[in-house]
Amino acid sequence: MQLTAPAGRVLAAVVTAAALFAGNAAAVATPVRTNADAPAASHGPYARLRPLADLSARRLATADLVAAAKYGTGGPIDDPAREKQVLDTVARAAREAGADPQAMVRIFRDQIEANKAVQRELFRRWDADPSSVPRERPDLAEVREEINRINGELVRGIAASAAARTAPYCGGVLTAATAHIRHTERLDALDSGALARALRSVCAA
Repeated sequence: MQLTAPAGRVLAAVVTAAALFAGNAAAVATPVRTNADAPAASHGPYARLRPLADLSARRLATADLVAAAKYGTGGPIDDPAREKQVLDTVARAAREAGADPQAMVRIFRDQIEANKAVQRELFRRWDADPSSVPRERPDLAEVREEINRINGELVRGIAASAAARTAPYCGGVLTAATAHIRHTERLDALDSGALARALRSVCAA
């Protein structure tokens, strides 16, 4: 199916992806510097948990691109084979990093479900209003390469934040970090709800 009309949120994601895939290869290859990389006071709870919210928001932004790549092709939103591959990969990476593979899988399962929730809502909107369908169809393989890069950073962040994620303050700190991201990135209701879904299992019970 030929995609025929722009959608603002998807075009923004396409621009972001274009910078990542083409003009900013060095930035893609180099892990994003976050508060957790800074010296001195940056080793506190917020510095450990904020990158998880940041990376989750970055991963969630790819949902627009995945949806635009799949829409009209007959390809399903649910992809059990791809999901199993991701979960197996992060579980293996957790073991190699000395982290809890079960916790890692729980967190990434939430990431996947949040991503699919955005895709489903976009499909619903585009079905209801064909004029809002994005003009460009992203390359799904390239989008998945970016998702894999974010996954790697997120695995490292989760492995490095075990103490903060199991502390009593985790929920409050993560809520504050998420609120900051919602404000600075101007997330709409769909993305805000999906980000909360993506982070649901970050703080261990």
